[in-house]
Amino acid sequence: MSQTVRTRPEGSGRALSEAYDTALLDLDGVVYAGGDAIAYAVESLDAARGAGMHLAYVTNNALRTPDVVASHLTELGIPTVAEDVITSAQAVARLIAEQVPEGSRVLVVGGEGLRVALRERGLSPVESADADPAAVVQGYGGPELPWSRFAEASYAIARGVPWFASNTDLTIPSARGIAPGNGAAVEVVRIATGAEPQVAGKPLPPMHRETVLRTGAERPLVVGDRLDTDIEGAFNGGVDSLLVLTGVTDGAQLLAAAPPQRPTYVDADLRGLLTGQPPVTGDGDGHRCGGWTATAGAERLEIDGGGESLDGLRALCAAAWTAAGEGVCELEGGKALARLGL
Repeated sequence: MSQTVRTRPEGSGRALSEAYDTALLDLDGVVYAGGDAIAYAVESLDAARGAGMHLAYVTNNALRTPDVVASHLTELGIPTVAEDVITSAQAVARLIAEQVPEGSRVLVVGGEGLRVALRERGLSPVESADADPAAVVQGYGGPELPWSRFAEASYAIARGVPWFASNTDLTIPSARGIAPGNGAAVEVVRIATGAEPQVAGKPLPPMHRETVLRTGAERPLVVGDRLDTDIEGAFNGGVDSLLVLTGVTDGAQLLAAAPPQRPTYVDADLRGLLTGQPPVTGDGDGHRCGGWTATAGAERLEIDGGGESLDGLRALCAAAWTAAGEGVCELEGGKALARLGL
């Protein structure tokens, strides 16, 4: 897909909840962290829903079923039904079902979310490579997933059975910090077999297709905290995105974002759904947002002025992305970010 290289965050004269019909929301780092709601998430989502925006929750985590995710969100004060939840398990199950006969056995390396999604597609989950599976599927199975599951996958793949992965996120947030994600587990099997899986989850097209099919979104806005899954997934799907700074992405990573990972909008948290977005103006001589002006020098990014720190970050993004063009900005930005308190 050929797209124009983004050189600055965009402005919006209308609240995003009015400009888009559906918010495709990531969960970890956006709506909750460690199981608890992130500050302002509950009230912001309630207000966005009240403004007529459809809320859908899109996650690369294949462990939990949509029912479980919906119950968790409802307990947090965000009324949700299973149909509002789209998982990478559902996306990979559809991908498998398109390539193997109905009723085929599929060796599962993962949790209940994968098993439920496979059954929804008329496929039969099995546990052993000796069960003559037509495919192997791997998804996040939680910290208790036994090592023997990787061996079963390796045995089957070595016999030529096609291998699928729900996603390849290397890490996953937990209440105690950052833990290895499904991508790390996929690497274990890749090392053992030398094979490459077909991957369904963000940022790849099967996940975007699954989301659109299940939500019917016509003007979707992807909302996420990760550049390499949420924002790049929006880019690959040709839709707009909002990066919130409540998860894994910090200011330095945002300034160094490659073109496919540059969000349409940037905000602190989900309150950004309820407001317009200030415009970024200017050119190579200075990029302005609010009371700030950002420039790209020979070695570093500079920021002058005052006002809201997020406006300064938006101006810095414009300076960094313009300087980088189709590449990655390598200018030092630490001092400018420090001045903004970021």
